[in-house]
Amino acid sequence: MTGALLLAGCSGAGGGGTAGSDGSKDASASNGTRSSPAPSRSPTGLDFTPDPGRAPKTSAEALRLARAVAAGPVDWGPGFVKRNPYESDPAFWPVLDADCVWQREPLPETVLATLTRYTELPAEGGKGPIRVAAVVTVHPTVNDAEWEMAGTLEEALRCPDQQLRQGERITGLGSQGSDYGLLGNLTAEDMLTEGGEYYSDELGGPYHYYWTQSRVGPVTVAAVGKGSKGRSAEEVNAALLQAATAMVSRVESRLESTE
Repeated sequence: MTGALLLAGCSGAGGGGTAGSDGSKDASASNGTRSSPAPSRSPTGLDFTPDPGRAPKTSAEALRLARAVAAGPVDWGPGFVKRNPYESDPAFWPVLDADCVWQREPLPETVLATLTRYTELPAEGGKGPIRVAAVVTVHPTVNDAEWEMAGTLEEALRCPDQQLRQGERITGLGSQGSDYGLLGNLTAEDMLTEGGEYYSDELGGPYHYYWTQSRVGPVTVAAVGKGSKGRSAEEVNAALLQAATAMVSRVESRLESTE
């Protein structure tokens, strides 16, 4: 794995996607409306050969995979701890509504399972916390996962200002996507980054906000980070790079052919 997973988008249009509960995202897939052109699939070119037989076929199998892959405190770096709640309800995922507000809705047919884990580097020494989340979403097919990636890119264009939840919002979102081999993406079949400014009734703002998401076969993994007082963009991005790289590696090891 290389730093390209996260850093490819750092010089783009602000980089960092979003979800109202820091969860996975695909409003188009959840409501059955897909107005954009179908995403095109490119050759993997990765250093592993996927085995379709190892991909989850049921919701139970998908949730086990998501729990095995999703980053925990140790994956983000020294000092990170679990937040409360630590895990999202796997029966729901966030959907961006027409007013650019994130809502929780039941999983669509295009998703077998999704899981979000919440972690933070606590406030100390006059600095505020760094709050992060890891998201793993498992789809029935590769095409469904591609649609999630395409929908995520469109969300920043449709809603550059979004309400994450009560008392939290992000503004000035920009996004950038790349297939394998483009813009430094050497780790996943598709990758996207989005970013903007984060505001919190509790912590103030504006602070650094960044999201990176990658697809390997029918699985997407994402890492999101929110800064606060005294926390630099470099601190947030370093934590995201570490967790995102670990999750992509885990997905590859679980989908790789053993022959």
